[in-house]
Amino acid sequence: MPYDTPNDPDRLRAWLLAAARRDARAFHALYVATSPKLFGFALRILRKHELAEEALQDAFVSIWHAAGTYQAELAAPMTWMAAIVRNKALDILRRTGGAPDIDVARFDVEVMDNLEDTGPGPADLLQSSAEARALAHCMAALERAHRQAIGLAFFHDLSHSEVAQQLALPIGTVKTWIRRGLLKLKTCLAREGL
Repeated sequence: MPYDTPNDPDRLRAWLLAAARRDARAFHALYVATSPKLFGFALRILRKHELAEEALQDAFVSIWHAAGTYQAELAAPMTWMAAIVRNKALDILRRTGGAPDIDVARFDVEVMDNLEDTGPGPADLLQSSAEARALAHCMAALERAHRQAIGLAFFHDLSHSEVAQQLALPIGTVKTWIRRGLLKLKTCLAREGL
């Protein structure tokens, strides 16, 4: 079943109302459509995948049981579900003796701002950030000449011949440096789990 508009409040509201009538298929659709974004919110609070998964699972159990109490006039469906996820995440922090690494009040404002955003969610941004750090680490491990050639080719979008002109080198040398550098990057990124 395609979920092309996961943030459509009307669709989410319909699934919540159906879940209140114990419609498991509607609840599954609600989960598939909203869990990635809600997981990202839990992950931003808890910083550990396993704890965020636990918070998300606890939240969806609560959503299943409390779906009949949802009041559309008080909150949008994602706002209501995000509040449940937030509370479950904070419960886990209290239980494990942790303290949030974030300003919870500011986080709440960011959550509300991001609920309507169809761009990358917090989990996506966290993953992108980890990938960027790994790439920077691996780039720093390259020989200076390889790093410079790759940087000009990929980050400045220059052709091999343009890179050769910039570096005043034969094009064959530039191609070799880029190829070798990319092989080293691939190996390094594989070691980083990417």
